[in-house]
Amino acid sequence: MWQRRVKLLLSGLLLSATATLAVADDPIPHVGERAREHFQSYRYAEDHRAFAIAPGGAWAWRAGLASAAEAREAALDTCREQTEQRCTLYADGDAVVFDRAAWPTLWGPYATATEARSAPEGTRRGQRMPDLRFTSADGGPMALGDLSGRVVLLHFWGSWCPPCMRELPLLQRFAARVEHELGERVALVLLQVREPFADAEAWVEQNGLDGLPLFDSGSTGSDDTSLALADGRRLPDRDLAARFPTSYVIGREGLVLFRHVGPIHAWDEYLAFFADAAR
Repeated sequence: MWQRRVKLLLSGLLLSATATLAVADDPIPHVGERAREHFQSYRYAEDHRAFAIAPGGAWAWRAGLASAAEAREAALDTCREQTEQRCTLYADGDAVVFDRAAWPTLWGPYATATEARSAPEGTRRGQRMPDLRFTSADGGPMALGDLSGRVVLLHFWGSWCPPCMRELPLLQRFAARVEHELGERVALVLLQVREPFADAEAWVEQNGLDGLPLFDSGSTGSDDTSLALADGRRLPDRDLAARFPTSYVIGREGLVLFRHVGPIHAWDEYLAFFADAAR
């Protein structure tokens, strides 16, 4: 009898190790190491448990609930408390149920032109992004509204900002992939803040970051803390970016699909999201 129990125990440990390795080979998207460590604890938690994630890195798990259905809803609700993005289940009990094919669609559903016209102005998901005014690298006047019909990545950065500087090489690689794979359906707009454009452009050139889509916000220096809108108004830059860097993805109808405060360390993970939004 004891030999059979040992065999069953070893078999269970082997299955658990196999499942853990499978997750390590195909990591949970968008989340960091802390979430992946928690997922290993999740595997051994009480029954009736679920693990939820969202684009941008939000995650949550709940265990020991009265039923599997309650665990699923509790994990999703806890995830939703952390993000404006749509949360989805990554694991339900012992099973990884993540739908990788549906994952890039979570920025949707996308607004129609009629829905966009009635949306309030703002920076939250589903709101109409303020129509910023800026100039191209060669001095041509532009506004966000000029990019209507395209998906826009709007990124606020500064060469004085260490997290921004570390992120830019990743954005350089991402910009090249977007240009090659998605073409003109997607526009990237990098706007410097709190420094003249010439200073930001010089830093980019000195560090060999060619190909970055730089645009001039009009900032005149560290004391210039506002950004211009196409209608002549000005907004404090902190109304758009609680800290730097900050990124927005704006849909083809001008509504915010996604925003992220702070650097993104895996921009390539978002390429499929842009492709879905730009269809």
